[in-house]
Amino acid sequence: MRWENLTEGPAGPAALFGAGAVVTRTIDTPEFRGITFHEVRARSIVNRVPGASRMPFEWTVNPYRGCSHACVYCFARKTHSYLDLDTGLGFDSQIVVKTNAPELLRRELAAPRWTGAHIAMGTNVDCYQRAEGRYRLMPGIIEALRDRANPFSILTKGTLILRDLPLLREAAEVTEVGISVSVGFTDTALWRTVEPGTPSPAARLNAVRTLTDAGIECGVLMAPVIPFLGDSPDRLRATVRAVAESGATSVTPLVLHLRPGAREWFTAWLGEHHPHLVERYERMYAGGSYAPTWYQRMITRQVHELAAEFGIGPARRGAARKAAGPEHPDGPASAGATQLTLL
Repeated sequence: MRWENLTEGPAGPAALFGAGAVVTRTIDTPEFRGITFHEVRARSIVNRVPGASRMPFEWTVNPYRGCSHACVYCFARKTHSYLDLDTGLGFDSQIVVKTNAPELLRRELAAPRWTGAHIAMGTNVDCYQRAEGRYRLMPGIIEALRDRANPFSILTKGTLILRDLPLLREAAEVTEVGISVSVGFTDTALWRTVEPGTPSPAARLNAVRTLTDAGIECGVLMAPVIPFLGDSPDRLRATVRAVAESGATSVTPLVLHLRPGAREWFTAWLGEHHPHLVERYERMYAGGSYAPTWYQRMITRQVHELAAEFGIGPARRGAARKAAGPEHPDGPASAGATQLTLL
């Protein structure tokens, strides 16, 4: 890994880290065994989303790079190659931690040029992965956003978000806060092989229930729907039913996409666990990173029909709803607005 290309040198500051900013640690505990943490002091933390992106937001905060969730399909794997880190096992076990993220965010939010735009988190790697249990960066980040009344959203597979529920409620009193939990399927055998480092789908849906019971509206991003493994009518029905029972305010499907970096790792996994599907995937994704439009529309239609049957609907991009807390059972304006931002 060529950290020297990413730190401040005689020619002037580089984009990511200051001189001497990288400290590498291994922690010999069962929770973190096999994981190496690279602690860095980032030079910036609020990142603009490239104009060509499909994302419906412009700014992100990502306190980590790499993710111990180890989802075999994760589109962010390619970003590890920018640091000369491996996009396979290295992405799962070499975690970059921006230790100064909260203080840096406070400074950037206070800058005169910042206009208070919505900030999305969890859109690259999960900000509530296991590392967050050790480094506790998110409380300081949420506090910074709360204190500036800056709208934000969080997408996560991590149940650790419940630790920060009091802060999320405080933030929702003063600004728009969107929470979405990712649950693409409820099949436990599929979960154990394709998302081995994540909390179970049932645990994630329990987190949705806890959030909604606490007055924080929470949607479910049903992602990814995995062709030929998670897309049968019975499996779609089981997942949408479980989402509805969790109290989620919405369910929005997203079919698996395979960008470079993720595609190679997923294909290797597929060859090991489901070799009979490799050729079918080659045909389905022959046109690029995304499944054919007709297939995406078919899955979306089926999920929306099931959602209507079970009494929940698709989230409307940018739609704001009121969060009703225990002291505001009818959800008046003083309870705060919650906005669900989708990917």
